[in-house]
Amino acid sequence: MILKAGAVEIGGGKPLALIAGPCVIESEALVFDVAAALSALAGRLGIGIVFKASYDKANRSAVSNFRGPGMREGLRILRAVKEKTGMPILTDVHECAQVAPAAEVADIIQIPAFLCRQTDLLVEAGRTGRIVNVKKGQFVAPGDMMNAVAKVRSTGNDKVLLTERGSSFGYHNLVVDMRALAIMRGLGVPVVFDATHSVQLPGGAGTCSGGQREFVPLLARAAVAAGVDALFMEVHPQPDKALCDGPNSWPLGELEPLVKHLQAVDKASRG
Repeated sequence: MILKAGAVEIGGGKPLALIAGPCVIESEALVFDVAAALSALAGRLGIGIVFKASYDKANRSAVSNFRGPGMREGLRILRAVKEKTGMPILTDVHECAQVAPAAEVADIIQIPAFLCRQTDLLVEAGRTGRIVNVKKGQFVAPGDMMNAVAKVRSTGNDKVLLTERGSSFGYHNLVVDMRALAIMRGLGVPVVFDATHSVQLPGGAGTCSGGQREFVPLLARAAVAAGVDALFMEVHPQPDKALCDGPNSWPLGELEPLVKHLQAVDKASRG
């Protein structure tokens, strides 16, 4: 199955695609800077890129943590990115009421991992006719994601992506079972690997999550060699100063050499 988000094709044996952007919209200027860099990267490397960013991070560890500009302002900024760069957009939703407004801008509606079993949310996302990217919960077996796929497909929409982002391994830690990528692909949908959230240490810093970004390339190489259809990465110009998920975000300035390497791995694994 090949899913098309704008000009970006995902699945069906197509070359590796990339879903990338900052964790959250920190400011309009930062989003435009990252989007411009990603758009230029897509041109240089010939890789399809979907721009991602959240207008609201509703599941932050602490009530005082930065969440984003909110839906109305955030969607305005994402619409401007789409119009300026031509890149398709992915953003996440947390409540049914957010789905229709988000679908007016986003090419891909994302269901966060913590909400992957929320029936009403999955069905509402499916009804939009947009591609629905469901992140596998840290607490869900890969084969059990057949139920999430079925919920979206119950609306007549078969445009579903499944994203692996690690499984809970004790407290404040995640582990990636690479078998999950093959198991979820066996459900008849393209599979994405989230290389940055998979190195997250959930709640590991007390009031926020920690992370081990040094392992992003290692896990990304393994997942691409295993045959994923797309890679998901949160990138930031200065990850150590990011307002959300900085410890597991990849530096924007170091993205190109990593993507070049992953494209080579992808080509070798397909050939």
